[in-house]
Amino acid sequence: MKAIALTRYLPIDDPKSLEDVELPTPTPAGRDLLIKVEAISVNPVDTKVRAPKDKVEASPRVLGWDAAGTVAAVGPDVTLFKVGDPVYYAGSITRPGANSEFHLVDERITGHMPVSLDFANAAALPLTTITAWEALFDRLGVAPDGGDEGKSILIVGGAGGVGSIAIQLARRLAKLTVVATASRPESADWCRQLGAQHVIDHYQDMPTQLKAIGLPQVEFVLCLNDTDTHFPAMAEAVAPQGKICSIVENAGPLEIGLLKSKSATFVWEFMFTRAMYETPDMIAQHKLLTEVARLVDAGTLRTTVGQVIGPINATNLRRAHAQLEGGRTIGKLVLAGF
Repeated sequence: MKAIALTRYLPIDDPKSLEDVELPTPTPAGRDLLIKVEAISVNPVDTKVRAPKDKVEASPRVLGWDAAGTVAAVGPDVTLFKVGDPVYYAGSITRPGANSEFHLVDERITGHMPVSLDFANAAALPLTTITAWEALFDRLGVAPDGGDEGKSILIVGGAGGVGSIAIQLARRLAKLTVVATASRPESADWCRQLGAQHVIDHYQDMPTQLKAIGLPQVEFVLCLNDTDTHFPAMAEAVAPQGKICSIVENAGPLEIGLLKSKSATFVWEFMFTRAMYETPDMIAQHKLLTEVARLVDAGTLRTTVGQVIGPINATNLRRAHAQLEGGRTIGKLVLAGF
C-alpha cells in the first residue's frame, strides 16, 4: 500500500522529512477494523511528533491521527461495524497513523460517518471533535443538554481546529455564552460564524477585555493556545469555583496557587488517553463520534474544513505541516484521495 512516512525527524522544508513509501497492508485482529482511507486531516500533534530530534527509526513511521474511509475488513471480535461502512476516527497515538492507503483502528474509538458529508469534510472532525467534547463535557463538566444555560465560557484560541468545534458545542448544545479569542480580523469572523457571541484578542489584556464586554469572570475556561503565557490571565478571569481546562502542554511550572482562593479547578484534556490506556470507558469515543454524526446530519453542527490541499502524498502533506507550523491556520487542513 502507499503511505507517507519518516525515518528521520527533520525540518519540514527538507524533502526527506515526509516521504512517499510502499508498506505491507496490515491485517485486522481482535476488535480492529481495516480501513480503506479516503481522506485525512492534519493536526498540531502531527507536527509535534515530527519535530526535529536526534532519532532514526529502524522502519518507516507513519503519522496522522484523523481519517475517514470505508471498512475493508474486520477482526474476529468486531461487533459494531461491517465491511463497507463509511467511518471516521482519530485513532491511537501508540499505533501507526492513518497517512496510508489502509489503516488499522480499534472499533471502540471509531464512529459511523455523517451521511451528509463527503470523506474530506468528515476527516476534518474526529480528533478535534473528540478533544472539544471531552474537554467540555468530561473535564469541565459542562452539561451537554443546556443545563448550564446562562453561564459563560472563554475559549482561548477559537479559530483553530479544536476551537472551531468547541465554539459550536458550547453554544449550540450547552447553550453557554461563548467568548472566543482571535488575533486577526479573518479569524475573529470565523469564530463569530461558528457561534461565538463575543471575540477578544488573546495577545491583549484578556481580563480587561472581558470586563469591557460585561463578563468580568467566566465559569469555564478552555485553553487551546499557550498554557504558560495565558495561565495568569485565565486564573484572573475564572469565576470562584470555576474550572479551567487546557489541551496545550506547559513548558514550565504553572502558578497553580493563583486558583486557591477561588477553589477553582485546573484539568488537562488529552484525547488519546482512552486509547493509550485502553480505559474501561474506551468505547465512549465511538459513542460520541456517532452522536456527533447525528448532530451534523441534523444541521446542529457543521464541519470545520478550512482548506482541502489536494491528494494524499508527501508533497502536499509537507505543505500542510508547514502551514500548521506557521501558526495562522483557520479551521482544518484536509487531504483527500491517493
